[in-house]
Amino acid sequence: MQLFKGFLDQSKQLNQTPAKLPRRLPLHAQTSQYKTVLLGLKIPNLPAPLHYLNFISVIGRPNADIFCQEDVKASLNQNTATVMSSCSMHMAGQFSGYAIDRDCSFQANAFHFLDRESFSGHFPEFKLQRADSELSFSLNIKTAGALCYFNKLRMGLAEYWSQLCECSGELNYKGQHFSIQQLGSLEFARVMNFSFIPIAFYTAQIVNLSAQRQLIVMQTRDRMNRVLQSRAYLKNFKDNHVWMCDDGVHFHVHRLYPAVITPNYKKMYLPREFEWNIQGGGVHIHLQAQSRGDFKFGLGAGYAGSFSYQVKIDDQFEEGQSGYCEYIDCRPLNWQEKNKTEKLLDELRDSVPIFLKK
Repeated sequence: MQLFKGFLDQSKQLNQTPAKLPRRLPLHAQTSQYKTVLLGLKIPNLPAPLHYLNFISVIGRPNADIFCQEDVKASLNQNTATVMSSCSMHMAGQFSGYAIDRDCSFQANAFHFLDRESFSGHFPEFKLQRADSELSFSLNIKTAGALCYFNKLRMGLAEYWSQLCECSGELNYKGQHFSIQQLGSLEFARVMNFSFIPIAFYTAQIVNLSAQRQLIVMQTRDRMNRVLQSRAYLKNFKDNHVWMCDDGVHFHVHRLYPAVITPNYKKMYLPREFEWNIQGGGVHIHLQAQSRGDFKFGLGAGYAGSFSYQVKIDDQFEEGQSGYCEYIDCRPLNWQEKNKTEKLLDELRDSVPIFLKK
């Protein structure tokens, strides 16, 4: 998979040359070409007891373990749409499944999931609404540039972009009313009908910093525990600038919660304490995090939750209580249960293949 990082995936080149980023971003439902579409909004650093808010819809069914939930595990049904929407407080109804032809209505500028969730508008302004007895909200979203690509495959095979945005509005949780005004991440992905997507591990964290900045860190691995991508993005709302690093981005989990059994009967370990060390382009970032333990199932085959954190960017230190975390681990072996010698052997096996002509 290492060979595809610089050839098939063009996201690094695009992120490093902002002038080449497209002026018109795709944002649509399923098409004959793209059978799977993801639309998401993630808002970290909300005041207690909310801590975070997410809305993640997956329209269509990609062939990947990290997307397999209990309700749809029997088939890769392209007529299925799922929605996760949660905050830090206790929830029972954060995950919903819909039949697209019966329950959903998708137009050019409007996504409707029954009469429960709706997303509408066009760049740069959108509206996201949810009507539910447990968690409901009405949010205005104003995109602010600072575009980055998590993935952008050649030949239009797939792409996944994120744009910094301002989110404001009202939220109700079981009769409690909250006003929201915070930076968020508006995300969209579209994927052709791959026979198999090799990602077995995915994690991403988002933290809003001072001076209207946002830090996004993420890593993916395959079923053999080899790193596919490990990146950091530091976004600035004021000047629409994005700094990206993927050469020296290291993720370490120091403590785990006891294993949980997911609704699709997989054993998974969730992180209790973890850190990121990032160094590249003259910038050094160190993020230490302590999970709040408020993980909610429904992010594909995994979980979303929040954490407290300490961040040091060069000589500047910040701390907060409400970072946002996504975590999915579908690796077939219990990597967390290996001893140090076994983990060292795994690292030695993670080599880049080369071809020699005799």
